Amino acid sequence: MQIAGKVVLITGASRGIGEATARVFAAAGARVALMARGSDQITRIAAEIREEHGVDALAVAGDVSRYGDVAAAVGAVTARFGGLDVLIGNAGVLDPIAHLAEADPEDWGRVIDINLKGVFHGMRAALPGMIAQGSGTILTVSSGAAHGPVEAWSAYCASKAGAYMLTRSADQETRGLGLRVMGLSPGTVATEMQRKIKASGINPVSQLDWSSHIPADWPARALLWMCGPDADEFLGQDVSLRDPEIRRRAGLT
Repeated sequence: MQIAGKVVLITGASRGIGEATARVFAAAGARVALMARGSDQITRIAAEIREEHGVDALAVAGDVSRYGDVAAAVGAVTARFGGLDVLIGNAGVLDPIAHLAEADPEDWGRVIDINLKGVFHGMRAALPGMIAQGSGTILTVSSGAAHGPVEAWSAYCASKAGAYMLTRSADQETRGLGLRVMGLSPGTVATEMQRKIKASGINPVSQLDWSSHIPADWPARALLWMCGPDADEFLGQDVSLRDPEIRRRAGLT
């Protein structure tokens, strides 16, 4: 895909990987829409993108755990830009960091609402238009936690595993219709989430030195690479950014 001029919607775009992704795609010439609950942040970022890169950027406030918000965001993007080419499902939370025997059921369920149902909501809202136009790319920010348990992260692991199965299901149902669906497992990234993990002091991930975490623009640049044909062999799969060969192909050092 030549990304210049394409329309890209990014959820969880107010900070971290989402914000970096909006900036990387805009720098490549894409028209970007930023969705997050924090309207002030995404409004500021969108304005900076317009000024710095000379491309159109739209801020759409909403909560991915509510389907109506996601459908409205896709509608606003389509009305503004005339369609949607790429959906990046990045919005996600980690809390509660708690053992199963002590986890608050409402907090646990909230993670499922955002990390799993939020991915479904994005796919459900975007797929009909993409199917109608015969093209589209859906990328979901996954995690190594989708493929193996981590102590005190049961909600996060379960939600990411479910989102991985959504990626596989969407690929199975739409690849033959011209769509591309993949996930990106970025490894540990230097974001606010890692600060919360560090503060918890639970499990080996919290013991990692800050220098072990990659910068947020690395997964953003990997997502940009995944929009191109060089990544087509990974359709329906999670791409691991821990793999040195993937880093090389994505232009990361």
